[in-house]
Amino acid sequence: MLTLGYCTLEARVVDITTLAVDAIVNAANTSLLGGGGVDGAIHRAAGPDLLRECESLGGCATGDAKITGGHRLKARHAIHAVGPVWHGGGRGETELLAACYRRSLELARDAKAKSIAFPAISCGVYRFPADDAVRIAVQTVIDTLPNAPAVERVIFACFDEAMHARYEAELERRVQAPPSKPA
Repeated sequence: MLTLGYCTLEARVVDITTLAVDAIVNAANTSLLGGGGVDGAIHRAAGPDLLRECESLGGCATGDAKITGGHRLKARHAIHAVGPVWHGGGRGETELLAACYRRSLELARDAKAKSIAFPAISCGVYRFPADDAVRIAVQTVIDTLPNAPAVERVIFACFDEAMHARYEAELERRVQAPPSKPA
């Protein structure tokens, strides 16, 4: 766990669909119409009204995100972020993944969300290297939080113990890091 002023960042092994937070982030595909992994689980848990709302959004570009209601989820909102497929790192994958986290926090801010949960975007079938993805996720969230001052709690919802250990190590590294000095 890491506390930055007004906000706590934590990693938990948890089914993201069960979290009672203001917003959960869906690792969506560009159609926003459901798929496998986290995306399929969120659509199943939210029910058919989520699909109907997503149909009205006209898809979403990679690196962007769109927001819907949570429907039957415990979360008030679902933020559908489209992460990049890993192609070796030469196609802007790092920047696109960071953009997903940034845009999700902007949408959470606009929805006046105080709590948000993220899955490990692009780490499943999109094959983004997990260690790099965790570092990008944590750094981008930290960098973006000043622009989302209402957010008080960020949960990195991990699908297994290995991913949880990665997030815990990254958060601990941030706790241990000495403050940077101005140049």
